[in-house]
Amino acid sequence: MSDVAHRSVMLDEVVAALQPGPGKLIVDATFGAGGYSSAFLGAGARVVAFDRDPAVLAHTAPLAASGRFRLIEDRFSAMAEHLSEPIDGAAFDLGVSSMQIDQPERGFSFQTDGPLDMRMSQTGTNAADLVNGADQAELARIFFVYGEEKSSRRIAQALVRRRAVEPFTRTLDLAHVVERALGGRKGAKVHPATRVFQALRIAVNAELTELEAGLEAAEQLLRDGGRLAVVSFHSLEDRIVKAFLTERAGRTPGGSRHRPPAEETRKPSFHLLFNGAATPGAAEIAANPRARSAKLRAAERTAAPAWKAAA
Repeated sequence: MSDVAHRSVMLDEVVAALQPGPGKLIVDATFGAGGYSSAFLGAGARVVAFDRDPAVLAHTAPLAASGRFRLIEDRFSAMAEHLSEPIDGAAFDLGVSSMQIDQPERGFSFQTDGPLDMRMSQTGTNAADLVNGADQAELARIFFVYGEEKSSRRIAQALVRRRAVEPFTRTLDLAHVVERALGGRKGAKVHPATRVFQALRIAVNAELTELEAGLEAAEQLLRDGGRLAVVSFHSLEDRIVKAFLTERAGRTPGGSRHRPPAEETRKPSFHLLFNGAATPGAAEIAANPRARSAKLRAAERTAAPAWKAAA
């Protein structure tokens, strides 16, 4: 997720995909600091934004003055519970925002020391609770599944051994223990704790299940011809978005001669606006290095019923 100060990632491409304009209702599913919302309002659209982080309220005042903006403090998976009319577009800018990363007190980064928190909503179980309370097998599973960390068991064992002496409370402490468990940096370009921090953040905020539910909610709300645009920043997110749109567009692979494809009675609820994923241009990456891993996938809603409703 990005913010105004760092310019929302792939902003021009997202606006081009959604085509906001007067009379249209667009959902900004991940408000952040309001970069996408501002652009949609500038095009004349009405905007309903969602964000579970109470810190974003500081960025809403200039947009609310338009009379066409509303922020709902909730997860984007709940958008269908808050909206009673069809929408013309939905934008998702996934992951953690630059605003959150740059605040040490939020505990998302090990670049500077801070409390081991990582909660986007600032409520509920935090990363320290997870690191100090989950058993070794569960920690290893989290690091392997959500961080794609090959040394997940070794790291989990090291954390359990250390927390028996002293619990983890700070980001740099955790990062140093993970680094030692992996034998130091040894010239690695990426910090050894990067995948562990990603995994903990995803687990604390239930990001992948939230994404799946959010995509289904958008599918239910989008009108015929409405458009969906999703910007993701790592492979786990992108796989979910790709699988969702591939299936909903009726492009799932067929069966083999040994296993014929099952008959699909549901009609495609989306058609893809372009094949594959779009990526940022060289100029954007040079201006904002955090954009280098971004991928945009976009699709247009058809008149077919939402698949979850039809199932």
